Formats: sequence, structure tokens, C-alpha cells
Amino acid sequence: MSRIGRKPIVIPKGVVVEVKDNSVFVEGSKGKLKRSLPNRISLEIKDNQILVKRISDTAQDKSLQGLIRALIFNMIKGVTEGYTKELEIIGVGYKAQIQGDNLNMQLGFSHPAVFPIPEGIKITSPKQTQIVVTGIDKEKVGEVASEIRALCPPEPYKGKGIRFLGEYVKKKVGKAAQTATK
Repeated sequence: MSRIGRKPIVIPKGVVVEVKDNSVFVEGSKGKLKRSLPNRISLEIKDNQILVKRISDTAQDKSLQGLIRALIFNMIKGVTEGYTKELEIIGVGYKAQIQGDNLNMQLGFSHPAVFPIPEGIKITSPKQTQIVVTGIDKEKVGEVASEIRALCPPEPYKGKGIRFLGEYVKKKVGKAAQTATK
């Protein structure tokens, strides 16, 4: 049974939720979001709560019900609070800075890595070795952060590269250190 899908979503004050033509529109203080719904799922809004309904009790419909409920909850949280992902840059000479609509990074390559900032996302660099990605769409914020990380993922020998804040990178023992212990 979909326990998550059956839980009602409470609509906070200042948030407007509308359902039109198999799409749900959520508007709050930070912006607007839209998501299309599958044909097998319907929404019912009453008493400042959203109930996600499914057509049948098949396993696919149960999983869709839980998924759609979680996505709508994330939309409501996004338009009220927003989402943030923080990245840190580790390495000598590695740094990032915002230049116009681009994130310009020095990552040890012969050329700077330039990442265009997508619409609906705000990227800041409070320190040269820190990148903060913010926005109202949880999926888009996570995707942009992972794309930035993919430009120079942390390598396992020295740990240099871009990583999420607090991410642990297990370091490998180098070739010289392995032969010295034998």
C-alpha cells in the first residue's frame, strides 16, 4: 500500500494550488511551478488540503500515487522556502567566480571551465572555493549542482575537484606508498 500517497498535503497560507487539464499549478511567494499529471492520477483539493487519488490498486498506480504526492509536496516547499545545494572546490589554484550569466571556474585545466547559469536558478560564490546553487525547483537545483560537480569530480588520490558540501571522498593509497610497505 502507498502510505505516502494517502497522506494529505497541507497547503500553507500564501500558496495557491490549481488543477487544470491534467496539470497542477503551484504559486507562492518565491515563484510559480507547473507539473503535468499522469492520466491514472487525480487531485482533490478541499479544506486547504490536497489528496492524491489513483484509479486502481495496481502496483504501478500505487507507486505513481506516492511519487506524485512527493513531487507536489516538493513544489509547495519550493515556492515557499526554496532549495539550496552547496558545493566546495578543493585543490591548489582551483576557484570559481560569477561573470555575468556564467560561472567561471579554474579547475586545473589549460582553459577556464565556463558554466552558463540556467533560467530559474541562482548561483553565487561567497568564497572562491564555494558555490551555492539556489532555486524553487528541487529537481533543477539538484541537476545543475550535479552538472557543475561533473565538470571536475573529486579524484580518489588527492581529493582534488568539486564535491558537495560535507561529501566524503575515500582516498586511495598511491602506488609508491603500496610498494614501500612490502
